[in-house]
Amino acid sequence: MSLFDWFANRRKSSAISPERQEREIADGLWVKCKQCDALTYAKDLQTNLNVCLECEHHMAVSSTERIHQLIDPNSWTPINAEIHPLDPLKFRDRKSYSDRIRDYQEKTGQLDAVQTGIGLLEGEPMALGVMDFQFMGGSMGSVVGEKLTRLIEHGTQEHYPVVIICASGGARMQEGMLSLMQMAKISGALERHRDAGLLYIPVLTHPTTGGVTASFAMLGDVILAEPKATIGFAGRRVIEQTLREKLPDDFQTSEYLLAHGFIDAIVPRTQLKKTLKQLIQLHRPPLNAFPPLNQPQSRSRQLTHSDPYLTHALGKRDGDQPQG
Repeated sequence: MSLFDWFANRRKSSAISPERQEREIADGLWVKCKQCDALTYAKDLQTNLNVCLECEHHMAVSSTERIHQLIDPNSWTPINAEIHPLDPLKFRDRKSYSDRIRDYQEKTGQLDAVQTGIGLLEGEPMALGVMDFQFMGGSMGSVVGEKLTRLIEHGTQEHYPVVIICASGGARMQEGMLSLMQMAKISGALERHRDAGLLYIPVLTHPTTGGVTASFAMLGDVILAEPKATIGFAGRRVIEQTLREKLPDDFQTSEYLLAHGFIDAIVPRTQLKKTLKQLIQLHRPPLNAFPPLNQPQSRSRQLTHSDPYLTHALGKRDGDQPQG
């Protein structure tokens, strides 16, 4: 018998002792921080809102987790949740856009890259939109733009403050010009919201880039950001190649933007709910500041189903008919 066979037979015959079995750790019980490599008990990490207990690194969270972190239990009411994307341009790269959308819907359980709704934040009513980077990098297509626009318009009509949690790689290239149109559409809704004397707060998380940064992410009355979040328009390499200069190491971070006046405050995730409540209470308008809700809004925008450019880019419920 060779030495190799002897070791092989010994390995087969040696049974795992009960003591050794007890030492094995179940999958998902511990989470390793990508920043400092510290191991944290999963339940402790969840209690700390997915912020590392050792280095305070803010880990990625889904849109559903964000809603649970901010909204009071049993107070969340989704709006326009049925809108789903189509493929008006029949776009194809390595796979068709329709197949890519279907894959991400199965992976995330969401129809597109944003959730919108009305809820209470420690008793304060608010209109909340939460972008989800796990769905195609949070890219802004026609559905994202339409849902955020309708959310803002609903907040304006009901006199609610609007909060949008931003996380995006920018406009969705698979929808071409239809995607870029969302920047102007959302910005227009925000202008009407501001004209009504209502509060809008964007919260910039890692990463917030491209057309989202170039539009509604930077139009807030108070702009908040999470620590060490990447925030910018073009990529770092593109800017360096264009300027032919080396950029600072902290360029396009929330700390850099705060120092240069682009954002108003950096708020850790564990303090975000408290901070939003304080800002909403400080900016709460007096009760007699608005006309009755049954009066028509002279500058209200018609729903996008009447927009010929976007009708084909939006999924509609069964039985819905285009207006106008």
